[in-house]
Amino acid sequence: MDSKERALLAIEALKKEYPDAICSLVYTEPLQLLIATRLAAQCTDARVNMVTPALFERFKTAEDFAEADISEVEKYIHSCGLYKTKARDIVAMCQMLVSDFGGVVPDTIEKLIKLPGVGRKTANLVVGDIFGKPAVVVDTHCIRITSRLGFHSIKDANKIEKILRDVLPPEESNDFCHRLVLHGRAVCDARKPKCDKCCMNGFCEYYSQNKAI
Repeated sequence: MDSKERALLAIEALKKEYPDAICSLVYTEPLQLLIATRLAAQCTDARVNMVTPALFERFKTAEDFAEADISEVEKYIHSCGLYKTKARDIVAMCQMLVSDFGGVVPDTIEKLIKLPGVGRKTANLVVGDIFGKPAVVVDTHCIRITSRLGFHSIKDANKIEKILRDVLPPEESNDFCHRLVLHGRAVCDARKPKCDKCCMNGFCEYYSQNKAI
């Protein structure tokens, strides 16, 4: 079985298991998703969703954040962890949005990664969920599960993104990554994967190698 065949099997299996492929972060506009994704680094989406309503009520636009006192932003996001760095990045990010992009979140990965604190994972999520472009969001769940399935044996997120872009149909890639997050939380746990309950164990290399142990 080659990687493209395995990818199609994974896509179909996950579609049946998780029909609703949605982002776990709650947002109503592009800027909110951009900021929520930055907050989600080394923090659960559930915690971010608890913090953002008050944050977005206080700061409604890129201009609001650009003019914000960093210490005030810190108070709103304190429970997200790494709050000092995140607050600094959010304010700087919005200052660049205002100065370089007219306060509007850009629609390409190349432009998004110019923003402070924005890497390819965040940029892919935004272009995929907001602008409907093919995207591959390589988070910890994606790295772990695609490695176990047999697509790669590396940890480099940028290289994994390229590998997956080569094997996934572009129109499926964004939803596929959302479903990997759901599957990683429910079944393919980092420490104790529930392989016997996995919808992909029929073509998973990890399961094939470990089922007799």
